[in-house]
Amino acid sequence: RRGRGDSGDADVYAVEREIEDLAALIAEAGGSARVFGLSAGGALALKAAAAGVGITQVAVYDPPFAVDDTAPRPPAGFTDKLTELSATDRRSEAVEFFMVNGMGAPAEAVAGMKFAPFWAGLEALAHTLPYDVTILGEDFALPADELGAISAPVLVVHGGDADAWLQSSAKAVAETVPGASRHSLTGQGIAVDPAVLAPELKEFFTN
Repeated sequence: RRGRGDSGDADVYAVEREIEDLAALIAEAGGSARVFGLSAGGALALKAAAAGVGITQVAVYDPPFAVDDTAPRPPAGFTDKLTELSATDRRSEAVEFFMVNGMGAPAEAVAGMKFAPFWAGLEALAHTLPYDVTILGEDFALPADELGAISAPVLVVHGGDADAWLQSSAKAVAETVPGASRHSLTGQGIAVDPAVLAPELKEFFTN
């Protein structure tokens, strides 16, 4: 995705450009693809499918839309604060702010994550977190019209131990996308074990 890893970036971000990136990659790969997206990446994959990009199947894990009163509500100026933190190289603070104030993660839990090996990877993409907020919208509302326009088969997966609002989001996405299916992974949360998730994706994408 834009600004992550070896991918290029631009001075001004737009969701449409990321969808065009996906379209270009799929065209290079032969014109069609099965796509998996995690969290806001899942929201992007769904938007791309709704836009008519050559996606034949879509699987998403924990799409973070706010659909009930249990969901966190980002504070006013959330995107501006994220941008400020990453622009001033306070990457760890940016990740913490995003997770606590945007995703509703307990501050104590996030403080403990800072000592985990994966934290450095999160810091590396801190400057792109405002992009995720742009994809989701300032209020993280469910994009019902876009989801209703998807014709490709969709699998929505969520963790059985995920916060209630994420489980509600997964259910709402599955109910809004025509013909979508939903599956809960027992014992999994937002940091899903790839070894548990992979068989679900393999079964979906090979059927």
